[in-house]
Amino acid sequence: MARRCAITGKGVLTGNNVSHANNKTRRRFLPNLQETSFFSDLLGAPVRLRVSTRGIRTVEHNGGIDAFLLGTPDRRLPEEARALKRRLERAKAEREASAAAAA
Repeated sequence: MARRCAITGKGVLTGNNVSHANNKTRRRFLPNLQETSFFSDLLGAPVRLRVSTRGIRTVEHNGGIDAFLLGTPDRRLPEEARALKRRLERAKAEREASAAAAA
């Protein structure tokens, strides 16, 4: 499993540990990833994603996973988020078609 956020695309960074004697050894800076589930109103089910804490805040700030994905251009989303966005767009189109047929 890749250490990459499904919303923001944040990944592993590299750098140095620097000791008091100025010795440098390579290290990795890992993103703070959390396995979390967001409830999708369009799908009517929870969606599980591995997201950074900044990604969780971003989604909540934008009004939920549906509003965030539908309001974000595809070029700014990682592949996993683009696939989920396509599922949401299909569900939204089906919901609108059924509402138009009922009216």
